[in-house]
Amino acid sequence: MSIVEQTSPVRALSDAEFGTADVRDYIALLKPRVMSLVVFTAFVGLVVAMTMQPGTIHPFEGFIAILCIAIGGGASGALNMWYDADIDRIMKRTATRPIPAGKIAPDQALAFGLILSAASILVLGVLVNWLAAGLLAFTIFFYAVIYTMWLKRSTPQNIVIGGAAGAFPPMIGWAAVTGSVTIESIILFLIIFMWTPPHFWALALLKNEDYKNAGVPMLPVVAGEAVTRSQILLYSLIVAPLGVAPSLLGFAGLGYAIASSILGVVFLLAAFRVYALREGDPARKAAGQMFAFSIFYLFALYAILMAEHLLGLEMLPSIFG
Repeated sequence: MSIVEQTSPVRALSDAEFGTADVRDYIALLKPRVMSLVVFTAFVGLVVAMTMQPGTIHPFEGFIAILCIAIGGGASGALNMWYDADIDRIMKRTATRPIPAGKIAPDQALAFGLILSAASILVLGVLVNWLAAGLLAFTIFFYAVIYTMWLKRSTPQNIVIGGAAGAFPPMIGWAAVTGSVTIESIILFLIIFMWTPPHFWALALLKNEDYKNAGVPMLPVVAGEAVTRSQILLYSLIVAPLGVAPSLLGFAGLGYAIASSILGVVFLLAAFRVYALREGDPARKAAGQMFAFSIFYLFALYAILMAEHLLGLEMLPSIFG
C-alpha cells in the first residue's frame, strides 16, 4: 500500500466537517498564480496573431477569448485540487489549500471545476471559434485527467508530458484570432513545453521530501537528485536556442533576438550551477535561483515578443526565406 493510500484524511471527511468558504477560497481554488501565466501567454499569442493578421478578430471577441482561457485554466486548477486533495494535505506547500484546509468540500470543488470548464468551452466556441474552444477543452482534459489523474502518480516523466497542458494557452490565443494552428503558434507552444521540466524540477529539488512523503514519483524521488540536475541541464540546452527561434522564423525582431540570446545564456548558467552544486545550502540556493529566474525568463521572452509586435518591430527575415 502506498503512502497516498494510507493517508487520505481529506476524502474521509464528511461535508459537515468543512467550514464555510468565502470568495477568497474559491479564487484560491483557481490557482491564480498559475492562471496569471496562462492568461499572459494566451494574450501574447493573441496579440502576435492580431499584428500579423490585422483585423481578424474584434476586440470584444479577443476579450471573450482571454476571459474564457482564464476561466478554463482556473477550472483545471479546481479539478486538480479536487483530485489531489489527499496528497495536498500531506505536503507542506499545499496543506493550506481550500480543500485540505477544510474550507471547501471536495464535491463542491468538483462541481465548481466542471461548471467553469463547460461554460468556458461553450462560450469560447459560440462567440469566438470552435477550434480555439476545442483546444481549450483538450487542455482542460489533458491537465485534469491525463496529468493529474494518471501521469502525476504513475511516472517520473509526469511533468515532461503533462507540461503540454501549460503550453497550450498561446496556441489557443493564436487560434482564437486565426482559426488555425501555424508554425508560429507551435513554436510558442514548444518554448513553454520544453521550459516546464527544468522550471519544475528546480522546485522539485527544493520540495523533494514533500513529494517523497506524499508518494508522488517526481524525478528527484525516483531517480535521485543527481539525475534530476543532469536533466535540468539537458533540457536547458534545448530551451535556450528554442527561445531564439521566433527571430529565426521571422516573427520577432532584432531586440528580441538579442534579449532572448542573453536570457538564454543566463538560463544555461543557472542550470549549470544547479548541475555543479550537488550538496548543502549552496545547492538549495542554486535550485531556488534557477526556479525564480525560469519564471522571469518566460515572462520576459513573451513580454518582449509582444512589445515588438505592438511597436511593429518584428522585421527579421525568416531562415526559410
